[in-house]
Amino acid sequence: MYKKLLGQTAIYGLSTVIIRLFPFVISPFVTHAFGPASLAPFIDFYSVAGIIIVLLSHGMETTFFRFAEKENDTTKLISTATISVISASFLFMLFAFIFRQDLAIAFKTPDQINLLTMMLFVLGLDGLSTMPFVILRKTGRPKKFAVIKIINGVINFLLVVFFIVILPKLGSKGFFGFTYDKNFGIGYVFVANLVASAVTFLLLFPEIKSVRLDAFNWNLWKKMMAYSWPITIAGLAGVINETMDRQFLKYLLPDGTNTEQMAIYGAVCKIVTFLTLFRQAYLLGIEPFFFSHAKNENSGKSYAKLMDMFVIVNCIILVALCVNLNWLAKLYLSNPAYNEGIPIVPIVLIAAVFLGIYLNMSVWYKLSDKTIFGAYISVLGAVVTIIVNVYFIPSYGYWASTWGTFLSYFSMMTVSYFLGQYFYPVPYHMKKILGYLSISILFSVVSFYVLEGNLIIGNLLLLVFLAIVFYFEKETIRKFRKS
Repeated sequence: MYKKLLGQTAIYGLSTVIIRLFPFVISPFVTHAFGPASLAPFIDFYSVAGIIIVLLSHGMETTFFRFAEKENDTTKLISTATISVISASFLFMLFAFIFRQDLAIAFKTPDQINLLTMMLFVLGLDGLSTMPFVILRKTGRPKKFAVIKIINGVINFLLVVFFIVILPKLGSKGFFGFTYDKNFGIGYVFVANLVASAVTFLLLFPEIKSVRLDAFNWNLWKKMMAYSWPITIAGLAGVINETMDRQFLKYLLPDGTNTEQMAIYGAVCKIVTFLTLFRQAYLLGIEPFFFSHAKNENSGKSYAKLMDMFVIVNCIILVALCVNLNWLAKLYLSNPAYNEGIPIVPIVLIAAVFLGIYLNMSVWYKLSDKTIFGAYISVLGAVVTIIVNVYFIPSYGYWASTWGTFLSYFSMMTVSYFLGQYFYPVPYHMKKILGYLSISILFSVVSFYVLEGNLIIGNLLLLVFLAIVFYFEKETIRKFRKS
């Protein structure tokens, strides 16, 4: 079972890792070419992208997999869910275009209306592609899923490198008459995103063509929406926790320092991608597994074992990153203008581990059809984020955003565990989980803040942690190798 799940995670994960890895690899090129002031519009606009994507998909991905276990008419289910998301995406693009000037003014960027419009259309196209990707997962076509995801990443990467690295070196000759415009600057990154999203949508169009308008079922849609709206609320609150602190920095700090702090904070937080790549790959493979194995007699034990594996891998990545953070961060952020933000990274990494554990625990309210609790927990996290940011940003800048994220995810993880054990008990091995978390956090903090990034001692701590894991997990490793 675990090897099958690992195989699914590897296929979906490979594509997810690559699609997330390309922007991660692109970031050093972008930060090298553009300082905080030039990068600010990109960080600014995309900080609200998550909210829009959540609204466009309105929880239909998770809802689809849940109803797939109940609904016998697959065509009706696919058509109902897909038409719902496509309609939301088309309406969004229509209103975004009509009110683009008003939106630019609301963002306090009336001179960047073209960049904002491109970003909104990127999100609209991504919304249109949401359900076709779900259909590929449901119908067991991971290879096509992976290929399209990889094509998206490759196109985006190649265009960004061409626009901001190669084209400027061609000078006045340009490329077939196309020359670099310094004034357009960061706009080239928006163009690359738009082209990549458009190509992805075209490649997925055959899946959309298979949707039948006459198969849309109003009663089924209402039932699906009743299940999905708490997921949507939870998603919105989650985005507030994850990215909206950039907007707090912009509006709560004085003009002149706000955009610079926002850009620095957004740039250094991308280092967390090293950790979140595994989480995203894992969750893609695990969600269908949770639903399909819910009725198995030993499902709880399986979920607990998977949590052990998830926490162990996250803790190893956390320690490995923190003990090597100084040279990794400076290599990744080649522009020294961003170096001042590096000290916040260990705290953001630990917070990301808490978020991953919370998302893994969310199985309890999805399987018990108590998705409203997911909304409650996420709103709790959002309230913590808002209070910490609003009260402390004027005095502490992005350090307030950092600790707001940490406290938010910690509170969500803790509350979710206790509620889950009451409504849908899973026999998690809490002593083991807390042990690994405590040791990994201790080693990470000591290595970066106390030893000031000493590579030799830090990596010795990493080896010690690996030895601890292998000692306590030797039986699991032996069984896995034999299976």
